[in-house]
Amino acid sequence: MKKGAFLMILSCAFAHVASQAAIPMLHEEAFARQEEKLIIASPIAGIHNRLWFDYRIDVTEAQKELASDLRHASDIEDRRDAWEEYGVELRKERIDYIEAMAKRGYRQGTVTVG
Repeated sequence: MKKGAFLMILSCAFAHVASQAAIPMLHEEAFARQEEKLIIASPIAGIHNRLWFDYRIDVTEAQKELASDLRHASDIEDRRDAWEEYGVELRKERIDYIEAMAKRGYRQGTVTVG
């Protein structure tokens, strides 16, 4: 590849990255990103039961659905709907798992450093 062609491709790549960075994050995406941070990474009380595996499957399915929805989004409203649905689904599944485990006598522990 000639130097001029390489520089042209490189400048186009940088322009694409810069244009993506200029797009502000949607409110719905920010909400969903906060919910992602709350995804439970290990089972409550260390118990690997059906509830834990169902929760993990539901999270994975929500992530796959988001990717598909974003791939097929044709406008900003489609993107907003996809992110909102994803965030709501993550919250719902987390709360359902915590409540189901609490009914069985297992509480989600929290650590406070102070």
